[in-house]
Amino acid sequence: MSDSDSFINEVTEEVRREKLFGYLRRYGWIAVAAVLLIVGGAAWNEYRNAQARSTAQATGDALLAALEENDPAARAAAMADVDAEGAAVAVTLLLRAATQQEAGDLAASADTLSAVVTNPDLPEMYRDLAAFKAAMLPTDDTAARRANLDALSQPGQPFRLLALEQIAYLTLAQGDRDGAIAILRQIEEDAGVTRGLRERVQTLMVALGEPSPDPVNQ
Repeated sequence: MSDSDSFINEVTEEVRREKLFGYLRRYGWIAVAAVLLIVGGAAWNEYRNAQARSTAQATGDALLAALEENDPAARAAAMADVDAEGAAVAVTLLLRAATQQEAGDLAASADTLSAVVTNPDLPEMYRDLAAFKAAMLPTDDTAARRANLDALSQPGQPFRLLALEQIAYLTLAQGDRDGAIAILRQIEEDAGVTRGLRERVQTLMVALGEPSPDPVNQ
């Protein structure tokens, strides 16, 4: 390589370095800002996750402490003081309603379940379960309870068969044996019936003198 070629290459390389340094001086702050954003975002996400874990743990500890109360009234009072956020809200409210019912405060239990049913932010599964539990609460208003169970027993409802089971009990309590058996038969023949529910239905049918075509002991 001649001296002239070497000199040209050195000049070319120097020009390239100058251009590179110029780009860095002009646009280097963008790269620095991008790095800071990435690092800051990762740190913020980790902080939020840690806060969420801490909150969930605190809620779980509070629920366990409330459930350890021996007296039903004290247990319901302790459960009423438990605050929850996010996914824990539904479970906390359902447990609160259960302890209120156990303590004999049916009105408070109904209000708590209603708060679950009417909360659009909660998963539909929990709202459906709360509606079923509300329909299961003891009440002297048989007609209202029957109406609620009828709504839950419609096709497509997740607790349809369990609602039909309760309707069968109500029908039997009203002295309509044949009507109760017809409902029990409907449950038994449903493709979605669980083994446990089928066995309960068959046992009741046998007790009513209506042997099942699929005996329990099979």
